[in-house]
Amino acid sequence: MNKFLTCRIPLLTAIFIAALTSTLPFIAPALAEDSSVPAPMATQSLLLDIQKIDNTLVAVGEWGHILVSEDDGTTWSQAQVPSRSTLTSVSFLDRQHGLAVGHGQLILRTVDGGQNWQKVYEDIEAEQPLLDVLYRDSQHAFAIGAYGAFLETLDGGDSWEYRSIGEEDRHLNQIVANEDRLFIAAEAGTLYRSEDGGENWEMLEPPYEGSFFGSLQLADNSLLLFGLRGNLLRSEDAGDNWTELNSGTEASLTDGLQLADGTLVISGLAGVMLVSDDSGETFSLHQESDRKGFSAVVEAIDGTLVTVGEAGIKRLSRDSLSKP
Repeated sequence: MNKFLTCRIPLLTAIFIAALTSTLPFIAPALAEDSSVPAPMATQSLLLDIQKIDNTLVAVGEWGHILVSEDDGTTWSQAQVPSRSTLTSVSFLDRQHGLAVGHGQLILRTVDGGQNWQKVYEDIEAEQPLLDVLYRDSQHAFAIGAYGAFLETLDGGDSWEYRSIGEEDRHLNQIVANEDRLFIAAEAGTLYRSEDGGENWEMLEPPYEGSFFGSLQLADNSLLLFGLRGNLLRSEDAGDNWTELNSGTEASLTDGLQLADGTLVISGLAGVMLVSDDSGETFSLHQESDRKGFSAVVEAIDGTLVTVGEAGIKRLSRDSLSKP
């Protein structure tokens, strides 16, 4: 294992890889060396991100695995992928067009809903794995990652240019957008903000010096920021001022989602799921008995939560989150 980040959330690496060592898929010699391997147990392997587009779900993870469900997460098929690199993030513009990123600064593109993928960018020598991707419109997208990696396309992904948004070279963990305002959650207590669609960035310093792994823009325009050791903050003014919230856990927090009914959920390591029914004022703690970490979560059409992480794909009912 090299010294660089190996997944979207850096702290997931050692835990996830150790848990999966005994279940790595067999590599068939007849397959091309740069193609992902068909794996019957892929839904139970390490998966690092998931996105929902209508009733279609797409998940990505280790060994170049990309899994697609066209029935709201009930059944899954494995896509054709021209890489075995770990994939860390996926972003879809619409039902057909998507991007996925990962190790070796790999960027993949699909134009058929995720069934087939084309390699559009790769720079293995950069040793800066990409950790998140955001598809803005048909021509514009961002890919961010370790040691300040920041790539931008203005032609739909055909070409990518390297940019710098600061002199710090900090790990850029997650990028989110609310119209022209964008946020990047980063390491060392840093949050970057852009008010002009990503043209210019300013560095904010919330009251915590550890890494932030994600943020969540709420329907009331407030912002949640979360990360290492269960740290959870809320801002009512786009990041200028912050209130520290009690998460009830020291597990690192990895992803956040506001459900259709307004309920907030925040996933984390050690099987942690935080739930808020009061717009994020307070959170209750749910923890899975197997203590296997979550890396991302989406809401299925029936209200079930579909998670990915150390245990692969897992479905959680809303009732199960209500139990103490």
